[in-house]
Amino acid sequence: MALKRGASGVGICRSRSGGSRLVLVVLAFFCVLSPLLFYFGKGLHAGSAHGDDDTSNGSGKENIDWRERMALQHLSSLFSKEVLDVITSNIDDSNPLSLDSFRKSNMSASWNIDGAQASFENKPKKSAADMKQQTPKGMVNDSSDEQSQFVDSPAKLARRQLREKRRLKRAAELVQQDEEVTVKLENAAIERSKSVDSAVLGKYSIWRKENENENTDSTIRFMRDQMIMARVYLTIAKMKNKLDLYQELQTRIKESQRALGEASGDADLHHSAPERMKAMGQVLSKAREQLYDCKLVTGKLRAMLQTADEQVRSLKRQSTFLSQLAAKTIPNAIHCLSMRLTIEYYLLSPKKRKFPRSENLENRDLYHYALFSDNVLAASVVVNSTVMNSKDPSKHVFHLVTDRLNYGAMNMWFLLNPPGKATIHVENVDEFKWLNSSYCPVLRQLESAAMKEYYFKADHPTTLSSGSSNLKYRNPKYLSMLNHLRFYLPQVYPKLDKILFLDDDIVVQKDLTGLWSVNLHGKVNGAVETCGESFHRFDKYLNFSNPHIARNFDPNACGWAYGMNMFDLKEWKRKDITGIYHKWQNMNEDRVLWKLGTLPPGLITFYGLTHPLDKSWHVLGLGYNPSIDRSEIDNAAVIHYNGNMKPWLELAMTKYRPYWTKYIKYDHPYLRTCNLSD
Repeated sequence: MALKRGASGVGICRSRSGGSRLVLVVLAFFCVLSPLLFYFGKGLHAGSAHGDDDTSNGSGKENIDWRERMALQHLSSLFSKEVLDVITSNIDDSNPLSLDSFRKSNMSASWNIDGAQASFENKPKKSAADMKQQTPKGMVNDSSDEQSQFVDSPAKLARRQLREKRRLKRAAELVQQDEEVTVKLENAAIERSKSVDSAVLGKYSIWRKENENENTDSTIRFMRDQMIMARVYLTIAKMKNKLDLYQELQTRIKESQRALGEASGDADLHHSAPERMKAMGQVLSKAREQLYDCKLVTGKLRAMLQTADEQVRSLKRQSTFLSQLAAKTIPNAIHCLSMRLTIEYYLLSPKKRKFPRSENLENRDLYHYALFSDNVLAASVVVNSTVMNSKDPSKHVFHLVTDRLNYGAMNMWFLLNPPGKATIHVENVDEFKWLNSSYCPVLRQLESAAMKEYYFKADHPTTLSSGSSNLKYRNPKYLSMLNHLRFYLPQVYPKLDKILFLDDDIVVQKDLTGLWSVNLHGKVNGAVETCGESFHRFDKYLNFSNPHIARNFDPNACGWAYGMNMFDLKEWKRKDITGIYHKWQNMNEDRVLWKLGTLPPGLITFYGLTHPLDKSWHVLGLGYNPSIDRSEIDNAAVIHYNGNMKPWLELAMTKYRPYWTKYIKYDHPYLRTCNLSD
């Protein structure tokens, strides 16, 4: 009995011990897991409740994740890692936790992980309401305090969402600002590239061949860099009285110069160049150890840069001088042609010197052209191109005026090469007796002592780099009355009503008869304006610091081009255009209103009296602008080689020259004799 009692006592003790363990486990489930399950369910319910709100699509999920992390932190001290992994995997799958999920899983006291995980994965998802129903009633009240630790108030959620909106908005603004800055930089780079591509003379391409390959001609560039540094140390060595090093540097510089010679690339270098480069490197290393001073070196480099900049400016002035000088000259071949034609003309009898159809010279029903030139070949191109592109050459009359020196040559050329059925007449400007210094102000000014001193003074600057800025105004054409005769058209052709003025550096590509039917609306001059892309306005040509100019003219008024101008001679006479020209020319005797030339006085004289023509009639710039569009040239009625690079000079732009040369017959005996070739 005692044994049974003892045994049963043992059993009772064991039963109580086992019962106490069970109670502890149940209490752990209800006290820890049940509130957590309630919070998870409530979080899921809150997330689903806000799912339809556009502004809270992401906030619900963030609140759930936050609660999950807090719950896992509390569970980590109670459960093993395997159990926490099961709980985490089920939370990731958005499955609500409940006591049923533990009961229905085949978990033993050892927590079978595989069975538990499979049970959670197969468990259907439950709503927050179901979670609330499964939670014991007693646990809800007990967990109300803990719930406040994990669930934010609506005000906090609203503030968090507002902060998120502001953060996203700010990020979008920063991205947009970055895009705007990038676009501005790209546009600036494009504009810089355009300015480089459209440079006129001596243009420089930033994409040089050497930039395509970093190693291209690297030796010659390295040697030049060595010589620059050697010159820097040379001056410092002399300054610090390091005579031995000074002599050594000087010797190495001379050796490197001989090795470089006239080479423009590595392939042209002398075979001793590598040795010279190595020797120079050694002496530079020695000089650096003895002489290097950051302040001194930078100062010397800055001085060398300034000197090089001054040399570049000097070379630019020399280049301008030479280009202006070349523009003044007449090639030997054209001079030869003029001399041979002159000799042949004066060997002709007077009867053979006359042109046919002289009765057309004053016929107002025909199309009359005025051409003033001392260049035989240029005048022939103007006449030939006009006749070849006209629909009815017999209705075109050409009035040519030249000087005494070229009068015979001009006559002889057109006697030998008559322009088909067109009428031509050549006159000598020196035979216009009415054109004298008492009537013409510019002639009186050209004969004055001040003008002669300006042009022919003995101590005038003669160096290439001095006086080049005003050199173009000392062009001999400004001394010739052929250049100023355009202001006396009614006096030269008193019987005509309209006349088309042409320069000798133009080429006609289309029939021009349509110009005679253009309505000038009472204006005197019909011309193409030039203030579009090139911005040639009055302030470019006139001195607006002078009160006479500033008071009478608009500095932003649009300029126009001489070279192809339709003049209404009847309106010219009625408005006394020549008198207006004389008035302003007299006021400019000291060149205070404008420099020499005919365009500035033309702008003043025809101010308010010029009718703009369509730009397709007259395209300019073939004598200075290398970037004119090809289609613009092909569609133009007249192309103009204004500028220094005339088509008959060697410095002419190659791509524009064929438009001019196609109207010259280079197989002509006189051209072959004078070695004129395409």
